[in-house]
Amino acid sequence: MTGSSTWNGAAAPARDAQPGAAAAVSAPGDVAQLPNSPRSAGLLERLNRWLDRDHLPDPAALRSLYAATLTDSAANRLARQWADRYLAADAEERRCLLAGLVHAGIGLEPPVDHASRLFRRLYAESDRLALMVELRADMLRWRNQVAGLSALEQTLAVLLSNWFDVGMLELHHINWDSPASLLEKLIHYEAVHQIRSWDDMRRRVAADRRCYAFFHPRMSDVPLIFVEVALTEQMASDVQVLIDPARPLADLAKARWAIFYSISNTQRGLRGISFGNFLLKRVIEELLSELPKLRSFATLSPIPGFADWLGKRSGAEIQDHLADKTERQAAAQDPDAGARWVDLLRAAASGSGPESSRRTGLRLAAHYLQQLRGGDPLDPVARFHLGNGARIERLNWAADPSDKGLEQSCGLMVNYLYEPDQLDENRARLAAGKPRVSRSVQWL
Repeated sequence: MTGSSTWNGAAAPARDAQPGAAAAVSAPGDVAQLPNSPRSAGLLERLNRWLDRDHLPDPAALRSLYAATLTDSAANRLARQWADRYLAADAEERRCLLAGLVHAGIGLEPPVDHASRLFRRLYAESDRLALMVELRADMLRWRNQVAGLSALEQTLAVLLSNWFDVGMLELHHINWDSPASLLEKLIHYEAVHQIRSWDDMRRRVAADRRCYAFFHPRMSDVPLIFVEVALTEQMASDVQVLIDPARPLADLAKARWAIFYSISNTQRGLRGISFGNFLLKRVIEELLSELPKLRSFATLSPIPGFADWLGKRSGAEIQDHLADKTERQAAAQDPDAGARWVDLLRAAASGSGPESSRRTGLRLAAHYLQQLRGGDPLDPVARFHLGNGARIERLNWAADPSDKGLEQSCGLMVNYLYEPDQLDENRARLAAGKPRVSRSVQWL
């Protein structure tokens, strides 16, 4: 591409013809002469978008975002313009803007240093940390469609991990007196158990519940990750009881367990930048400070990969974990035995199948939760909690018979137990390929 190195909306750089566009079109006036037909209307729309994009800077201009010093006023002015344009753009234009960035950086050495300078400039000139998070979210979305975008994404991920160092995060307790705008964000971002109404929201932050979130001081209105906690007398085994908005308040004086029943990350652009383990550690400290009679800390967690994993297993792969001889014989030569068991367990958990399948379901789930790939647990939630030093404490039959619970895990849920003085030992056992499991799970 050739043309002006300025970007002011008045002097647009000349561009080569877009593949598939009419070569004869050279000015907006030419477009009006096209025939009036559905096909031409679609072409008109494409050409108008192309002409609109003539106001984007060409790679020669964008190259200064990488190469110029961080004190270069012209490059910094261009960075502010680019950031403003990006924030106002729709998805299609954002992808075009990112492709332009990639193209402008081709050939610069060393590439990581130049890419780091690009993002530091954009952050400094836009003064918006949220923009950098949005940029990475979009890069993750399109990294397989835009050649070269993956390398930029990886550089930005390293910078974000520094900008979101856990030492900079602030822990806030969220309750019914928190701003309505913040409570609305929790409703929107809740990723585990949908918050269906304001009554539901009110119950989640009631006196026998706690909700804590991490915030960054430069994004003070956005919770980055939040955890919902139920304070109970016993280790919970049914999530529908915990999230029932009509459930009466429990007596806090009798509470001995803190049950983490929902943990939600809110920013896709921070994927892989883990601070969930620090959140739980801080929350445990806060709870013990407020409620010193608490003795135990556990989760009531979904098993989101279980049904998909089981559905792909042949009878030969699972027969050793079936509960009785008849089941094992029936599955031995059945390549679709896993899929049949998924259907059977879903039916049983929803009350329309044989209760006798319960033990087999628990055995299969226990086996699945201990499966490793590359040294890490196969299930994503198990990967998080076992990696943080928890142990698999108990499996719960029909603990989540919601549509989502049946679809993902045949209604099963698991308690992961956090014992502060055992966390390091449990992590060492996981590293050795032997995740820590309670006796009750071992004996299934």
